[in-house]
Amino acid sequence: MVDTIFPLVLRGACVRRRGTTLVGPIDLELGACASTAIIGPNGAGKTSLLRLMHGLERCDGGTVDWSSPAAVARKRQAFVFQTPIIMRRTVLECIAYPLAIRGMGKKRSRELAEEWGERVGLKSMLRNPAGALSGGEKQKLALARALTTAPDVLFLDEPCANLDGRATKEIEKILSDACSEGTRIVMATHDMGQARRISEEVLFLYKGRLHESGRTNNFFAAPSTAEAAAFLRGDILL
Repeated sequence: MVDTIFPLVLRGACVRRRGTTLVGPIDLELGACASTAIIGPNGAGKTSLLRLMHGLERCDGGTVDWSSPAAVARKRQAFVFQTPIIMRRTVLECIAYPLAIRGMGKKRSRELAEEWGERVGLKSMLRNPAGALSGGEKQKLALARALTTAPDVLFLDEPCANLDGRATKEIEKILSDACSEGTRIVMATHDMGQARRISEEVLFLYKGRLHESGRTNNFFAAPSTAEAAAFLRGDILL
């Protein structure tokens, strides 16, 4: 039995596409305890770094290693996209889907799906077509679907983009609860207020490189590089 899949260690890790380096080389170690916000200007490589860590992008140079075998690590993590992937099923069936493909019985998987549907505020919609949900409701479904497997780590790519304040607050509460229950959160966000509210550490990406990192309070109070300071002021970084 593997007790933890952490740390996640990247050494010289790169993502390249058509001869262009999108991310890297990155040297980074993520431990089990913390919630991490990945920030930086558009095009800095935030999404590519998330996908690289999760295994959705091929490592084109360097290494990305978990402390457990890769097959074990894959089963103990989840990913929520900026635009949720919604299947042509009911809300309940969508939430239960990851459990079903892991071999859990139909009765138990539906019970857990109902529990998570209620936890994220979708109790009254569980029998509705998932495609009929609003944007915020679809994101809640995606979170429930990811968290129902009790992942060791949840990667999120701009989970509150284009959502109103109420939906954002509700989703941040779900993430905070998940983190307190033992799920490691690694989230890319453009919302600096959100990064302050729910992260314990910040990774600042610039031009595909990890330009600065540190505890959230320290980073926002006194960034150590001119580029990070300019970004926090709202300046355009070229």
